[in-house]
Formats: sequence, C-alpha cells, structure tokens
Amino acid sequence: MLRLGTSVPSDPARPVRRPPGPEGVPEGIARPGPRAAERSEAVNMAVLCEHVNLAAYTTLRLGGPARRFVEAATEDELVAAVRRADEDGENVLVLGGGSNLVVADEGFDGTVVHVAGRGVTRRTDPRHPGKVLVTAQAGEEWEPFVARCVTEGLAGVECLSGIPGLVGATPIQNVGAYGQDVAETVVGVRAYDRRAREIVTLDHAACGFTYRSSVFKGSDRYVVLDVTFALEETEESRPVAYAELARTLDVRTGERVPLHDARKAVLELRRGKGMVLDPADPDTRSAGSFFTNPVLDAAQLAELERRVADRLGPDAAFPRYPETGGRAKTSAAWLIDRAGFTKGHALGPVRISTKHTLALTNPDGAGRTADLLALARQVRDGVREAFGVELVNEPVMIGVRL
Repeated sequence: MLRLGTSVPSDPARPVRRPPGPEGVPEGIARPGPRAAERSEAVNMAVLCEHVNLAAYTTLRLGGPARRFVEAATEDELVAAVRRADEDGENVLVLGGGSNLVVADEGFDGTVVHVAGRGVTRRTDPRHPGKVLVTAQAGEEWEPFVARCVTEGLAGVECLSGIPGLVGATPIQNVGAYGQDVAETVVGVRAYDRRAREIVTLDHAACGFTYRSSVFKGSDRYVVLDVTFALEETEESRPVAYAELARTLDVRTGERVPLHDARKAVLELRRGKGMVLDPADPDTRSAGSFFTNPVLDAAQLAELERRVADRLGPDAAFPRYPETGGRAKTSAAWLIDRAGFTKGHALGPVRISTKHTLALTNPDGAGRTADLLALARQVRDGVREAFGVELVNEPVMIGVRL
C-alpha cells in the first residue's frame, strides 16, 4: 500500500548539483530533435516564492522551509525551472504530491520545483493491439486518474485505487498494491534528462522496473513529464491476484470481477488500514507504508525460520511469497508486529497507525521529522534484533537518513 511522492527522489547525503555534460543515451531511450529542449529555455517560471514551508506539501505534515519554491503549471515551465536551477548550481528537488516524502526539519537549501501540469489523452496504436494508450501528465492526481480509467472501462490500474499522489511518481517506485503494479501497464515515460539536457522517451524495458523500484529511483537524472499506460478496454478487472482482495470480493484468485467492484473493494480495504487520505482520520497523516516488504535469499530465510521458532515456538510460521532465484518476500508488517511494535505504539508525538503497523503517523501534527525518524529507527532496530532482518524505508528521504 504505497503512497506517491516526489517525481525525482534524491540521495539525501549528496546535494543535487548541476549535472555533468551530455552522456550516451541507453538503449530503449528515444531522443527528440533539438527543438523540444530549446523551446523550454525561453519559458519564464510562472510562480517563484522564497522560504516556503514544505510541511504543508507533505501528507506527514513534516519538514522545514524550501529556500526557493517554483510552481510549474506546464511541461515547459517544469523543464525551464529545472534547467535554470541546474545552470545556477542550485540543489533541486522536484516535488509531486508529497505523500511518499520525509523532509528534514531544517528544510531544503535549494530550489523546489512543484509539478502542477495537468492533462490526459487516449489513443490506439497498432504496436499495442487490443489496448488503449492513455497518456497522463506528471502533475495529474493518481486517484482521480484511476477513477476516470474505471469509469471509461479501462482495466489495468483498478487495484491501485485510493493511492494519493501524482501520476509522475508512479513509474519511479513502480507503484503497486493488491496484486497490481504499474510495470504491468506502463509502456513509455517521457522525461527531461538532466545530464543530456534534452527531453527523451523511455520505453518499458528502459524503465528498468523491479520490485518497488526503477531506473528513476535513487537517481536525479530524469524529471518525469508524462506517463503512457496500455490499458484493456473492458468492463471486467484484470484477474484478481491478491488473496485478501479475492476474499473481500468472494471470488477465487485469478477470477475477474466488474471493474467498479474491484475498485470499491480496494478502497474499502485501504480505508480500513488508514491508507486513503481523510482529514478526519489522524491515521492518514502518514507516508503510507514506511518500510518495504523484505525479499530474502535462501540463507536469510533459513535464519528467519530459526529466529521465528526460537521466539514464537517451533510451529510458528511467517508469511512468504516466492520470488525468482530461490528468494522469497515476507511481510514487514508481520515482522514489526511480532517484534513487539503493535498498532498505536507511540514515541512522543508520533506513533504507529492504529490501523496498520506499516504506517508511521504524525496524528496531531505536533511531531517533528526527528521524532518520526526516532520511531522508525526504534522499529527497524527492534526487528533486526528479533529476526535478523533489515527493514528498508520506502519514503524518499530529503536531507535526512534513517
């Protein structure tokens, strides 16, 4: 159950400075003619402010001020703002919906470019027979986009309903939930390449999708401009792949259900876990799932089996889902709970959600980023001590480390 946050995650230990000169473009990335890049140079930034409090732009309601803040309402403004900051040697943070973001209390000493461009188009393409290609600008909100696809009878993203954030963030972390992820439907991403200083198109292979990751994640090279999805025109969902969702729908895994039924069931499940934004629900003041589900090799699985037996008894079993190469994915939520960090566990003004152990929350808005990180470290270290598994944070860290 992910949240969508920044369009360009950055390594918090290293400032995002002016990128090096043009490099070779990998296979699967199409280069346009020079006009696309040249056109952006002439565009003035629409809105420029100073010392803007970033807490107001994150679902955690945490984080200090940005030294400079640019609102980019069009693709040209977005490219121009990033290029100008790069040329000035500025640190750059490209900000989306702020729902998968942890910002330092000290804020961001550089230029924040807020993605606000909107627009959705659809077309057919003989290279994708039987599919409708839907292209959404990076600044489109994800949940309304999914709702629109379901209403128009387009299947492939219905199980990703209720996830807050922007379309531009979805390919970055290969957003997924309830048995679907965007890698199944993304066929192209247009992006501004800050190294080559031009607009490029990355096909599916060039995106390098893996579990909750892609070529975009952990890199400041690409600024996502729009994303194209290949969706199936049908009133039925994709085959239901997630056991919990299948139980909620009262079907077997692999069956299809009406699109609207799949969406409704996903929203119900997410609301029950505090994963749908609601101003009246303090558990939604979070960054969604704070830790990714660990993927373990054979040796790590054997060690976890031993520790689970020692701690919980010889008949105890932990969740496991087969992956390639003899590996298996297990549940971070299960590990957190069995390590003694139950729902509602608090540390000062922050706490684990009362609905889901994977979400760390700032329920009253009284916490600081330092408080949240202290709780996250307590949970991470406790799971490591109990089970020998190292949990990895899912949200993007800006100016801080876990």
